[in-house]
Amino acid sequence: MADEAVAEHPAEPAAPKAKDARSPEAPPRGGARGDEKAKDAPDAPGSSDASDAEAAEREKERERVADRFKDRTRDPLAEEQGEEESTDAAAATRARRSGQKLLASGRDLVSFDRSDVSQVRINNISVGLDALRSGLPMRDGPVPEEELLRIRRTHIEPKGYVRLRRALEARRLLVLGGAPGTGRASTALALLEEVTRDGEGRQNSERVRRAGPEQGVRGLATQVMGGEGGHPRGTGYLLEPALDRPGTLPPDGMDLDQLASALAEQGSYAVVVVSVGSAANPLLAGRYGAICPPAPTRELVAVRLRKRLEEEHGDPARGGGGGGGSARDGDGDGGGGLDGHGDRDGGRDEGRTPDADQDGDRTRDGGPDEAGSLSRLLERAAELREDPEVTEAVGLDDLRPAEAELFASLLAGHLLGSVDRAELLSGCRGLAAVQAYEWFAGVDRALAAPPPGDGRAPVRSGTAALFHPVAFRIALAVLGGASHSAVSAAAHLLTWELSVQSDPDSTPARPLFCDDPESDLALSRARPADGPVDVAGAEVTGRLIFYRGAALPAAVLAELWDRHFPVRAPVVRWLRLLADDPRPQVSMRAAVAAGELSVRDFEHGYAELVRPLAEAPTPRRRVFAATALDQAAGHASHRRAVRKVVEDWSRHGTPALRWTAAMALGYGRSADSMDDTLDALARIGVRDDGEQLAVASLNVVRLLTLPECTTVLRRLADWTGHRGEEYQDLALVSIVRLALTDVDEVLDDEPGTPLGGRGDWPLLLALAATRPELTGKLADLFWTALNTARSRDVALDALETLLRSASRKDGRAWTREGLAALLPALTAEEHEQRRLKWLLRRMTRDQDRPLTEERARALWRLAVPARQRRSEEEESHG
Repeated sequence: MADEAVAEHPAEPAAPKAKDARSPEAPPRGGARGDEKAKDAPDAPGSSDASDAEAAEREKERERVADRFKDRTRDPLAEEQGEEESTDAAAATRARRSGQKLLASGRDLVSFDRSDVSQVRINNISVGLDALRSGLPMRDGPVPEEELLRIRRTHIEPKGYVRLRRALEARRLLVLGGAPGTGRASTALALLEEVTRDGEGRQNSERVRRAGPEQGVRGLATQVMGGEGGHPRGTGYLLEPALDRPGTLPPDGMDLDQLASALAEQGSYAVVVVSVGSAANPLLAGRYGAICPPAPTRELVAVRLRKRLEEEHGDPARGGGGGGGSARDGDGDGGGGLDGHGDRDGGRDEGRTPDADQDGDRTRDGGPDEAGSLSRLLERAAELREDPEVTEAVGLDDLRPAEAELFASLLAGHLLGSVDRAELLSGCRGLAAVQAYEWFAGVDRALAAPPPGDGRAPVRSGTAALFHPVAFRIALAVLGGASHSAVSAAAHLLTWELSVQSDPDSTPARPLFCDDPESDLALSRARPADGPVDVAGAEVTGRLIFYRGAALPAAVLAELWDRHFPVRAPVVRWLRLLADDPRPQVSMRAAVAAGELSVRDFEHGYAELVRPLAEAPTPRRRVFAATALDQAAGHASHRRAVRKVVEDWSRHGTPALRWTAAMALGYGRSADSMDDTLDALARIGVRDDGEQLAVASLNVVRLLTLPECTTVLRRLADWTGHRGEEYQDLALVSIVRLALTDVDEVLDDEPGTPLGGRGDWPLLLALAATRPELTGKLADLFWTALNTARSRDVALDALETLLRSASRKDGRAWTREGLAALLPALTAEEHEQRRLKWLLRRMTRDQDRPLTEERARALWRLAVPARQRRSEEEESHG
């Protein structure tokens, strides 16, 4: 292995002497070196004739230049952490990709008339929203017999319904918990209708009654016992106490026992409906408590759709439209699907064309042809429900009763010709908007209202408990896919900000032991899942949390930002806090959400989030601003504005703004073309004696993962031959960084792509393995770094890192494919082979991490073809 050369020059390879040898002075691979050739050449001619003093001074200068070059290859994101600490770039990339996936639905969120909040209108389908309104009081009075009849015919039994009925029959009292909108009240009415139908009050036309929430459990017990407002024996009562209002205390066990005793004496029944949460959990954990499971989505939609079609076609088996199911064959919301508050069927077909008959088989005579037509319509409806485009437009994993009613109306309208395809998809996308509206409508009205009783002044001490469910939904929209603990912690931070904004004169209470993860899931339509969590550069299994539907994150952010302007200030403060979070799963997801919010109001987002954080002293905040800008650039409507901002910052901005512009350019969407992107990065990197060269080179490397990577390689080659040393340095630092950067630190694509499948590979080797046509260019560039004095030491260290990645510790192949492609092109000449021999020998003699002779020989075989090996003896020495 040319031991003589190794002995004479243990610190650097010998210079080639062949006529066409590639030297740093004029390397045909990388381009001309430009000025100061003698200083950069490792073996400059005539150096032996210089005096010892001059030689020593030149050596010191070379060392200073090499040290400065090495400083520029360090991670620019680690400035605030120290050069040795990892910045978890791969975790940040994965978190950004995950956040984009959750917010990239691009759905055209439906708008509806909020001047009349009792109705929501999607295209020409109009549905009452009374039961969806947060905090809507239930009216005291009897339930009409018609509504009870409809419930008996159309209610779908949720799982465990029989158990609930038996518990009510045995104890006379049932505390039924569930999230609003899940059909809990209609299930309660179905239970009361069934148990009173054959009871003592069966002859009573008002045998089921709703009790006003203001009277509470104690007031209801007084009514049952025949006090003021008492009712006949055998009555069934439905009560929804307002437990979420500040100053309202939940009933205790003795109150419930008193009510149960009164009910038993009168032969009556009562169901107390409560929302799951910290206030109601003690009630649900007691002897009367039970959780009401939601009705199954498929059955809800099927029954409501059949009912709609029968209403239009007539049902030969029934003699006309109507019921839509057997006694337990409907949806879970009192026939109207909206939590059982009154008759919700009226007006839903408003605007539909009665004679819009686009089905050629449709008739009005109720005969066999009509029955066949209805059958065919139901078959088409089943196919339409499973249409992937329709499923994606709905964007909800499961539908609640009100949503099932809306969805069924849209499907029926499309089948009957009154709703076209575009209107159908738009209406389906609006389902998530309706849910978001429900969650935020009038949440803080309870703060301005006095507690039930004697008209005392409003009590505001419960702001934290009131705002926490809302804060959790916002946090989940921003951080969906992160760990449950991270989302919960962020929700508490936002709860504080909302409480302070609502009541700045008071210090809000911060409950410490009120969290109920199951309640958070139920109230926010969330689901847990086990998945990977990045911790200090390693992946561990954690409990993640997501919305039950891809449409909900975007719908929540749209509703929040477009309809509730006062909440913007606390949310902006909260996002700035998240920008400082050291966990990439938090800060990067928040940055993506900030970009989406900025798209909805770019003036506000730029002034309050992007510009202030872009000028921040810490890299983490500047990365947040750059990510938010890139997210906005992903929308065609805002791409031009983002590109103008980034161009201005790259030309005229402060050092912090230029740094942020470089990070935004690295995503590849903040300039008109790849050449424009590279021009801007070069402008940033060479300015002020290369002050921003590190961040500029990092983002040049990030661009190599994009389809236009050939353009990037061409420009790198041009820069190596540039007359300006600062351009040469930008190219050399980028080349070395290319060898030291792993794919998953810079790749935005999914893991299933060719590069994504090599996430832990150095990017240089991954490109060589997956893009054979680039191997020659990559080898030429890396050869230039190896043969330039100021970059040689760092490049040799990088080459050693590449060689050690050939196989894993357990012997399994790792990057051998990439090395097999790169090394032959990198060691085509004899002096290049001698350098590789010297480096392999140094690695085998490393005291800390010695390379085995066997692996050294294997690497040599990868680099040098068999015909070029001089002898078997040379091969045995590796």
